Formats: sequence, C-alpha cells, structure tokens
Amino acid sequence: MSRELLRQTFGEDAELYDRVRPTYPPALYDDIAELLGNPDQPRVLEIGPGTGQATKPMVERGWSVTAVELSPDLAGVAQAKLPEVEVIVADFDSWDLPAAKFDLVISATAFHWLDPATRVARCADVLRPGGLLAVVSTEHILGGSVQFFADMMGCYQRFMDDADTTGLQPADAIPKDSSEVDATGRFAPVEFRRYEWELTYTTSEYLDVLSSYSGHRALTTERRDGLYDCIGTLIDAGGGSITKRYLTQLSAAISLTNPLHPGS
Repeated sequence: MSRELLRQTFGEDAELYDRVRPTYPPALYDDIAELLGNPDQPRVLEIGPGTGQATKPMVERGWSVTAVELSPDLAGVAQAKLPEVEVIVADFDSWDLPAAKFDLVISATAFHWLDPATRVARCADVLRPGGLLAVVSTEHILGGSVQFFADMMGCYQRFMDDADTTGLQPADAIPKDSSEVDATGRFAPVEFRRYEWELTYTTSEYLDVLSSYSGHRALTTERRDGLYDCIGTLIDAGGGSITKRYLTQLSAAISLTNPLHPGS
C-alpha cells in the first residue's frame, strides 16, 4: 500500500486512536520550554496532532496552539477535547502557510508522514528567527517483555509479507540524524534529547494498540485476524500481559535569520 493511502488510515477509528495511543513523557515539554527560553505563552504550530496526545500537555502549560491535522475525524476528536485549540483540517504539505510566525513548530510521531523534500523548509518558513523546530519520534526498543517480542516475530512472518523481523534494537542503536535539517542552512545545530519509558498492556489492550497502526489496518481482515490470534495466544500463554519499552526522541533546532528567505 502506498504511503499516501497508509497516512489516510489513521482516521478510520478516531475514538480507538484517542483511547489507546500513549502520551509523551513530561520531561519532553520541560526540555522544549528550556530550549525556547521558558516563554510565558509561546505561539505553537503543531503538525499532525492526531487526537491531541501531545497537544493537551502544551495547552495545560498555557501554550497557545494551532494544530494542522490531515484526518477530519481525528481533528474532530481533538477539537472536542481541546476547544481552546485552533484545529485546522489540512495537509501540511500543501497548506497555505500563514503570514504569522510561530515560536515553536512541533510534530510528534507524525513528521515521517510529511514530504521529505519540503517539510523542513516549510517549517522554517513559519518560524520566527530564534523559534524552535521540535521533531518528536517514537521507537519501540529492546526491553520490557523481551522474549515475547522475539517470539512475536514468528506471527508477523506468517501473516505480513513485508514484515520487519530483524528484532528490536537497544536505544543506543537508534540513530541521531540531523542531516535533513542541516542541509537547509536555516537552523542552528540540532540538539537531541531522549526519554526511555515502559507501558504494560493486557492482551486486549495490546491488540487495540496494534489496531491504531496504519500497517495493521491495511491488512486484509483474514490476515489481521490471524495475526491478532497468534499474538493474543502468545500473550495469554505468558500470563495475560506484556510490557513494551519505548524511546521518545526529541530533535530540536533553533531557526536562524537568513537573508535568502525574507521574513524567516
């Protein structure tokens, strides 16, 4: 299935997405505030908020958030939860950028869905000089129920043709790559911050989480049911719950004044 079709699948069950997708470590927002210089009420543009997993903590800190979300259904849930946020239904790749400049542009576990040829430059275009671009990524890393996740690879080999069965990597093996931002010449050197954390899921909770992922939603019903039966059987055999270890990575860069880009 194409990237464009996959990125459309998230809104198919917005309520499920809202219920099962995890939020982010509080230290993430502390670090963003520090990098911004701890302003009282920064103007924030969030790209791909989903149903507001990263949005709500920013609002609770008094930050003024405008959010651009591709899925009308996800946007609707976010708007209902957070009426103080301006939620715009649009594709950031083609959205008419506003003249107003933001203190912070943030994308949490959504930046990889944007066009890599234009996404960094478009973010720079809406940042004030000295503003911050914050790209947050989430990785499933080695840890937690290690044996379960090793055994689970067999389920994916049976039911998903293009499954990545290389196994989980430790956090130290996840790359820190600033080349895309560096290449624009519009930002100071990228700073990386990392946060490791774990969540424990029952069988049904974990299968619900899988159902919020685009690759799983894109499977045929027969293959998805087979995959879930295989995974559920493994979890039940191990006591009915598993623990998943996450790495949240922040890559942050300050926008520079560039005479080649008036208004930046």
